[in-house]
Amino acid sequence: MAVILQIHFPFPGPFGEAMVDVLTPLAQGINQEAGLRWKVWTESPERHLAGGIYLFDDAVSAEAYLDKHSARLADMGVEGIQAEILEVNEGLTAINHGPLGD
Repeated sequence: MAVILQIHFPFPGPFGEAMVDVLTPLAQGINQEAGLRWKVWTESPERHLAGGIYLFDDAVSAEAYLDKHSARLADMGVEGIQAEILEVNEGLTAINHGPLGD
């Protein structure tokens, strides 16, 4: 069963195009994570928050990535990481055109 991983954390920036310039290598590496179907990057420059919403094939893959990413953020000095792993109701998501494929 597909699962959503939602992560948000305090982030001083950069945001927008500057974030793209700095984090493109990280984004490319994330594509190699086991079980990952896609990621939507999230940001709020006004609130100094960043994060993402990920779709994984299963909870095991999402949990493994969460552990890895949490450690990476901690190494960068990021505290206050908020994360949840939730099962996807694929039938209702399909009705509302949710992107479940690769």
